[in-house]
Amino acid sequence: MKKLIFSALAVALILGSCSSDNDESNNTPTIATGEITGDITTAKTYPLGNYTIKGTVRVKSGASLRIAAGSTITADVANGADALVIENGAQLFLEGTAALPIVFTELSKVPGSWGGIILYGNAPIVGANSVTSATSEDGNQLPYGGTNDMHNGGILKYVRVEYAGKKLTDNTSEMNGFSFYSVGSGTVLENLVAYKGADDGFEFYGGTVSAKNLISYGNFDDSFDWQDGWKGQENTNWYAYQLNTGNFGMEVECKSVNNSFFPKVSNITLKRAAGTVTEGGTSAAEYDAIQFKKEGNGEFSNILISGYTTSGATAVRIQDANTNTNQVNGGKIKILNVKIMDAATTNYAGIGTTFTVAFGAANFTNSTTATGASLTSGAWSIVDGVNLIQ
Repeated sequence: MKKLIFSALAVALILGSCSSDNDESNNTPTIATGEITGDITTAKTYPLGNYTIKGTVRVKSGASLRIAAGSTITADVANGADALVIENGAQLFLEGTAALPIVFTELSKVPGSWGGIILYGNAPIVGANSVTSATSEDGNQLPYGGTNDMHNGGILKYVRVEYAGKKLTDNTSEMNGFSFYSVGSGTVLENLVAYKGADDGFEFYGGTVSAKNLISYGNFDDSFDWQDGWKGQENTNWYAYQLNTGNFGMEVECKSVNNSFFPKVSNITLKRAAGTVTEGGTSAAEYDAIQFKKEGNGEFSNILISGYTTSGATAVRIQDANTNTNQVNGGKIKILNVKIMDAATTNYAGIGTTFTVAFGAANFTNSTTATGASLTSGAWSIVDGVNLIQ
């Protein structure tokens, strides 16, 4: 409730400064309340308010959902499988601001209490065995994959998702803060926060969408993850802060299909707080900053890496021999201008002694001046008084 009250006061001040009317009843906006539930089959708009989300809300093809800046939407683990699912052909418009973000949270504040935001499209994918369509792993069993590079799933700006990562309908599929299934480049993703979820902060399942100004904070699995041939080209300012529990800062894979998709991300900060252990316990070797496996590739530049100091950890881990042969030796993984803050963290390594990783001199470059992500703080990046940009 405190987040909503702050938003309402901010709006009231803005409105008040633009009016000569001294009647407070005319200047103070109405704060709506109510439930968001069931299937949405038309264009639906929710004004500034404090809402509860109950059950799996599905925005169906041809419909749209719009929620006003400054609104708070609260899930409740007691309801069961709460989630917001935007099906292929539907659109989601969440246009918050730095001062008035749209916040999705959960009553108990326990990671893994709801399913987060799940957006589907019909942009291309390349799944296992080079298939061009697949079935979602979120428990919803929905198809994804298509031919529309420019798919437009709407606009998400200044949106924060807290305490997501719940196991949905099949009781085994864990969801992320944000899940993007074959989402196209016509979709706008900017200034998004995934906060203390029980799985990945952000995961891309194929598609062509790009994302700017992302914060993944305190998520149990990987901060950023993708598969199915995701090839976003205009990604920038990705910031991860892992604490208490966390696996890879970035996990990169492509379903064991040798490819040339080459996603690009610039300005990356990956930080790991002291004492952070992997989700599988201290024995699980998922403590590296960036992992490439199953033919994952891409170009990554201006990278700052800090805190990945567990014994044996490395900045870049190549998980299998095929990825090493086809992607590293083939010049399709580029790690450019990386600054590693810890002497104990090596540049890169493979698994065991079955293959040797050796990046070409032009494909892995160290830097003393790399700055990583550049983000401007505001209400969108502050939770319970803590600035997430550490």
